[in-house]
Amino acid sequence: MARILLAEDDDNLRPFLARSLENAGHEVLAFSDGEDALPALNVGEVDILISDLVMPGMNGIELARYAREKKPELPVIFITGFSAVAMEALDAVDGVSKVLSKPFHLNSLVDAVQNALEDRAIS
Repeated sequence: MARILLAEDDDNLRPFLARSLENAGHEVLAFSDGEDALPALNVGEVDILISDLVMPGMNGIELARYAREKKPELPVIFITGFSAVAMEALDAVDGVSKVLSKPFHLNSLVDAVQNALEDRAIS
């Protein structure tokens, strides 16, 4: 399936997100913040970026901008607990496939990934 870069600072949530994506057949590279995730963008192929918006250090918007500079066609899915920040994210980064507001069902994340991958294949 897809190789997913996941950046989520919540140590309790990150493993659940990764496991649900792995159970759907994806390979997940999971990191606790944007800065830790940067090397993965430079080393190997990533099919999709999933990032929390609000993280210490490099936030999700900054990470997505960096990732899309490297790979302009990279689909981006943001997850956030802050609805006002979610609206800002849609305007701040081109190529945002979906913004999921916490709490969300894990199936919603898997569906968002599938939709983003299908949209990219059509483009």
